[in-house]
Amino acid sequence: MDIDARLDKLGIVLPEVPDPAGNYVHVVRTGNLLFLAGKGPRGSTGKVGTNITETRAQEDARDTGLTLIAVMRQELGSLDRVSRIVKVFGMVNAAPTFSNHPAVIDGCSDLFIEVFGDAGRHARSAVGMSSLPNEITVEIECIVEIID
Repeated sequence: MDIDARLDKLGIVLPEVPDPAGNYVHVVRTGNLLFLAGKGPRGSTGKVGTNITETRAQEDARDTGLTLIAVMRQELGSLDRVSRIVKVFGMVNAAPTFSNHPAVIDGCSDLFIEVFGDAGRHARSAVGMSSLPNEITVEIECIVEIID
């Protein structure tokens, strides 16, 4: 599967990988697994259910997924080395009354399936948080199986 060709066909341009926002690395590889550090959307802050809509938060989750894919490409050189997305852990900066966290994280999950096909289907957790770093709307991390 030529993932770069698929990205082109879908009109998807990956962002530059930002510098780590703290004392950590973007990805740790152990065996044939990549553990990607949590990432957030570029430039979007707020609390879902207060000043951010569910639809906007889904867009932020998709944006975050783009950054995660960019990290994969940077680490692997080629996205064709991704065997499957194993697990996604999504955190939503949400008002106490907001409870549709899975729908928000679908923004990232849908992107992974769009880009990687069935290999993008994954196990997942989607939870609400009272706050996230720098007031970002979502933070998402993932585990990826790779081919050597």
